[in-house]
Amino acid sequence: MSTSPDPAFAGRTYPASPAHTVSVAKIAEFAAATGATSPLHTDPGAARAAGYEDVLAPPTFLVSLAQATEAQYIEDPAAGIDFSRVVHGEEAFTLHRPIVAGDVLVPTLTVEKVRAAGGHAMVTTRVDLADPEGIEVASVRSMLVVRGD
Repeated sequence: MSTSPDPAFAGRTYPASPAHTVSVAKIAEFAAATGATSPLHTDPGAARAAGYEDVLAPPTFLVSLAQATEAQYIEDPAAGIDFSRVVHGEEAFTLHRPIVAGDVLVPTLTVEKVRAAGGHAMVTTRVDLADPEGIEVASVRSMLVVRGD
């Protein structure tokens, strides 16, 4: 397998991944793992008192769903990526509304850019998350570095 991603993948959008239901348990696990101590992330009563339908996900909660969706590209043999050479570079989140337990999200991956830089490849991906009706909820943009030989 080549360690240089195919630049022809820039602009490619993969088919939508299966819908994912956000759970109270996963929000609580993520909050604990990241040190987010607000009761809005673990206490449905506190979240409802603050105006949310259920517990509120921390802003970066979508990272795991985005990374799972990016696997479509990273594991695509035609993409030319050796995962053992991938280093995470950056992550940016755009939330169009709060994410709460019970939300059903449909992720779609787009490879935005593939470029060479100093013997390495820089790959920018975007995972758009919509509700089942197709209304955009959030997007996660990632920059991955694929180390050269």
